[in-house]
Amino acid sequence: MTDVARPVTGAALLHPRTTEAITHAVLDELAAQGYGQLSMESVARRAGVGKSALYRRWRTKQDMVVAMLSELSVPLAQTPDTGSLRGDLWASLCVFRDWIVDPQMRTILPDLTAEAARNPTFSQAYQAAIAGPRRAHAAAPFHRAIAREELAPDLDIEFVLDLISAPLYWRLSIRQVDVDDAFIEALLDQVMLALPTRPPRRSPRP
Repeated sequence: MTDVARPVTGAALLHPRTTEAITHAVLDELAAQGYGQLSMESVARRAGVGKSALYRRWRTKQDMVVAMLSELSVPLAQTPDTGSLRGDLWASLCVFRDWIVDPQMRTILPDLTAEAARNPTFSQAYQAAIAGPRRAHAAAPFHRAIAREELAPDLDIEFVLDLISAPLYWRLSIRQVDVDDAFIEALLDQVMLALPTRPPRRSPRP
């Protein structure tokens, strides 16, 4: 008996244009309604697709939102190896700034932060798919600097990541003040001064 090929299900059924329409609809709904009021129905209506197009790919709105934001946000956190710690951090901070100041993300991120604070299940999914991978990309420049012997090997990278990103987030999301290149330069000056460098190697005695 010849096997009958089963129809392809899941993401493969979604035409690229449909995927793009859904992506825009998710972001628009998050920005306009917030996570709490967002529904699969509202996203499907805004995207101009049937709800089945969503449910074939995601079981819940949490799965949909986390997957969409992960696909969009995580790759943006990758920065090139410039050959120096300062160059790497400059690129990383500029990317972080551009992510936060995006008109939609400027509204979406605080809302998702609040949702994560009251919804442990969402918080775990958000940390695993978005915040964690983005943080790993942000840590890469410090690992490279340690390998180049620019920094001491016992550097507390987790602490430094909080130290360097907090001023940007506070200024942009809490104070609602723009961050220009001069501010990033000034922040980098202070961070570089605070980072523990590896002591220079002593020359062998003659």
